Amino acid sequence: MQQQVESWIRAIVRWFGYVPNRDLSGWVLLTTAVVLGLAVDLVVTQLIRFIVRRRAFQTLDFLKTHVRWAFWAFVPSLFFLLATNIQPERFLRRHPIADKTAEVLFLITATWLSITLLKVGELIVIRQYDTTKDVNLSQRKFVTQVRFARRLVAIGIIIVGVSLILISFQGSRKVGLSVLTSAGVVSVVIGFAAQKTLANLLAGIQIAFNQQIRLDDAVVVEKEWGRIEEINLTSVIVRLWDRRRLILPITYFVETPFENWTRSDASIIGAIFLYLDYNVPVDKIREKAREIAENDPLWTGESFAVQVTDTTPTCIQVRVLASAPDAPSAFDLRCHLREQLIAFIRDEYPQSLPQTRLMLAEELRPKEV
Repeated sequence: MQQQVESWIRAIVRWFGYVPNRDLSGWVLLTTAVVLGLAVDLVVTQLIRFIVRRRAFQTLDFLKTHVRWAFWAFVPSLFFLLATNIQPERFLRRHPIADKTAEVLFLITATWLSITLLKVGELIVIRQYDTTKDVNLSQRKFVTQVRFARRLVAIGIIIVGVSLILISFQGSRKVGLSVLTSAGVVSVVIGFAAQKTLANLLAGIQIAFNQQIRLDDAVVVEKEWGRIEEINLTSVIVRLWDRRRLILPITYFVETPFENWTRSDASIIGAIFLYLDYNVPVDKIREKAREIAENDPLWTGESFAVQVTDTTPTCIQVRVLASAPDAPSAFDLRCHLREQLIAFIRDEYPQSLPQTRLMLAEELRPKEV
């Protein structure tokens, strides 16, 4: 087979008017293999584009977005490797760099392609899950676990790829043997240097399966309210309510107490406080507050209360409680209740607020000596 391919190449070289030799024939074969790989890339790409134009396939869109460039690099490297395998031994002895380059390029592109295919597999698995809604707790839990597992497998593929590349070099084999002979000392040094990284990795595994946090969970960390945007191997990115990003080490959620408002249920009870005059009828406030809540689509109807929770020499403290499906809805519901109750008190009992201000003014007035 090798002799037949070599004879064909020699005939082609002779047809172009060059004097054939073994080196030239070998390089022509390698160049032809790379060109053939690029031609295969072009054909497959055009075929996918033709299929997508006629009918949309989400899987093909994922492949086009994430695997395109890795595939374009992998196929020529594969053909290049095959071409070096059918080269005669004489050519490889004269040009060992061609054989070594083919192995390294194939390992690099195969690792790259495997990682991108993992990403596509993750997107295919989780595409039917909606993590933007707080009520989808089981779906957000599954998506969190799938993403963390994909990152772990990707790290394993990178480690295997790098190891195979190092093994392909004779010098690296000697380095590997010397490292193995001193494995005890090296393991202690690596363990001491990477103890925080290993702690983050173990914390990530614990979070992925114990589910202290999930993607899009509403949390309160460092006295800031936000949502879990990303869970990486060593860090967690929290998207705060004002669109800032708070980046925390993943061990923070294992070692530090924090609030998770969507751990098992997304619903929450919102509270507002009104400071009113003693003359305001609380029962009328209660009736109006219930009427406002019943007409508001954000109220779930599960919890409602209007109570006088405190008194001062100048006013009473009235607390209004109302349940909402999630934290953002609770914030909006509280604003609606507060605004409409203030307007109701101002229109129906205008004498209450001026009396409160007069009493406060009397307290703040300097006393005569």
